[in-house]
Amino acid sequence: MNAAVWLGATFFFTFGAGPAFFSPEMRDLLKENYPYFSGGVAQIVVARYFYWQLACALIAVAHLLGEWIYLGKTPPKLTAGLLGGILCLGLLGGFWLQPKLKSLHRIKYSPAATAGQRLQAAASFRGWHGASQGMNLIVLIGLAVYCWRTTNPPDSLRFVGAAKFKG
Repeated sequence: MNAAVWLGATFFFTFGAGPAFFSPEMRDLLKENYPYFSGGVAQIVVARYFYWQLACALIAVAHLLGEWIYLGKTPPKLTAGLLGGILCLGLLGGFWLQPKLKSLHRIKYSPAATAGQRLQAAASFRGWHGASQGMNLIVLIGLAVYCWRTTNPPDSLRFVGAAKFKG
């Protein structure tokens, strides 16, 4: 269930909530304050999204470890690696990339910054924002694969030794 909720929240944020902050309706609502406030509000929501991602990832890791310790089921390497990669990308995005984007957003719209600083911050922000969106897309694809693997586990093969088939 955790994998499905995690995938659903990521899909909703990526294709529903995220684009709403930069929609024509938001532009009409905020008028001359549009890019600054919509970006600021989007950053607040992205921070909450990061914590949601982190909570779901930690629940998934706890579940995987619980199955390993209590049931003796060794986790499949692909599933464990996929989960580890998703967790690392989430931590990288939340603790390194989002603070960088937040500071660039402030400089981009700061009246105290020079025009050159604002242009440089805007160009840098575009690049880092593209990297952030790319990482989010990779996480979304990884979560889809992870959700598929958790809901459709491979059949466990039962090997029967040749000694059991004596005539």
